[in-house]
Amino acid sequence: MDNLNNKQKIILTIITIIIIFIIGIFLITKDKNVENEYQQYIVDENEKVQEKEKIKIHVIGEVQNSGIVELEEGARISDIIEAAGGSTENADLSKVNLAYEVEDGQKVYIPSINDERVEQYVTNGSGEGIIEEETKKGLVNINTATQTELETLPGIGPSTALKIITYREENGKFKKAEDIQNVPGIGGAKFENIKDSITVK
Repeated sequence: MDNLNNKQKIILTIITIIIIFIIGIFLITKDKNVENEYQQYIVDENEKVQEKEKIKIHVIGEVQNSGIVELEEGARISDIIEAAGGSTENADLSKVNLAYEVEDGQKVYIPSINDERVEQYVTNGSGEGIIEEETKKGLVNINTATQTELETLPGIGPSTALKIITYREENGKFKKAEDIQNVPGIGGAKFENIKDSITVK
């Protein structure tokens, strides 16, 4: 019996060692798979970052190098100023929302401390005398419209137009036309009056 018990003990010991060995191999393989998946995730994320589309912005005014700058999609006005060599000593950056996210094809004007007139700092327009498609349709793009253009809307006076501009500078562009109701002073009734005259782009 003793010999038989010793044999059983040896067999159990061998089986235990084999099981531990198998478990060890499994855990090592699993860790390698997890590491490989993590590395692949990092590669995928880096590729996504690299695949960001490029946009072109026309920057003028108080920057070191006026002209066309090329940046990644999602760039802010602060990025544009940096790409243009920085601002000049006469730049009045207090008038500009440096965190504003720009879009491809826009023109950005960096104002001077000596400016006496109000400039349109960000525009999608193609130049003086050029009629934009939305203008032809009679629609006002509330994401890019100037104060004067906003005042052409029914029931929108100078103070409300300024509130719209301030709101989009602080909160970013409107996602849909209905979002203009988030602007103080524009309720449901006023929105009903202007909804057929506005658009977002």
